Formats: sequence, C-alpha cells, structure tokens
Amino acid sequence: MNRIALLIAGLLMLIGSASVAVAEEHAAAALEHANQAVLHGEAGHAAMLVEHATEALKHAHAAEDIAKGEAKTHIEAAVKALEAAIEHGKMGAGHVPIATKAAEEAVDHLKAGNK
Repeated sequence: MNRIALLIAGLLMLIGSASVAVAEEHAAAALEHANQAVLHGEAGHAAMLVEHATEALKHAHAAEDIAKGEAKTHIEAAVKALEAAIEHGKMGAGHVPIATKAAEEAVDHLKAGNK
C-alpha cells in the first residue's frame, strides 16, 4: 500500500512541475510579444502594437490559468494592462502613447511574475 501512495505522490509532483513549466513558457511568450508591442508603440505603429499585445494577451491568459501566488497576481495585472494597450491602440495614432505606456506596464508585471 505504501508503494502505491509513493507512486501517486510522485505522479502528482511530476504533474505539478509540468504545469509550472507550461505557465513559464506562456509567460515568456507573453513577455516577448509585450516587448514587441512596446517597440512598435514607440515607433508609432498602432496596428502592430495591437497585434503583438493581442498575442501577448493570449499567452498571458494561458499562464494566468496555471500560475499561482505572486506570479499569478503579476500576470493578472499584465492581462489588465494588455487589455488597456489593445483598447487604446485600436483608437488610433492619438492613443498610441497611452497604449505604449500600458504595454510597458504589462512588460514590468510579466518580468516580475517570471522571477
């Protein structure tokens, strides 16, 4: 009976480790796209900012579903910032600075969540 309990405990630890790795992969992809959104925002490219922020948001949502603790809190904040970046980016050139600032906030949160 002890062998079965040990086997189950080992499997649960393995599954938990795999979940953390998946969350980290999505967070890293979200960070990469959020950085691209910032670069495009700084260049005044609203459409490209929105495109990268949207892709970052998809990965951030995936990471948010798996993350725990402080990392989850930062990813949730990044999601809100990315949503703001997308919203303002869609409003056109006049809102690109606001969208860029929101994307920068997302980058900061994603970096903090990946520590």
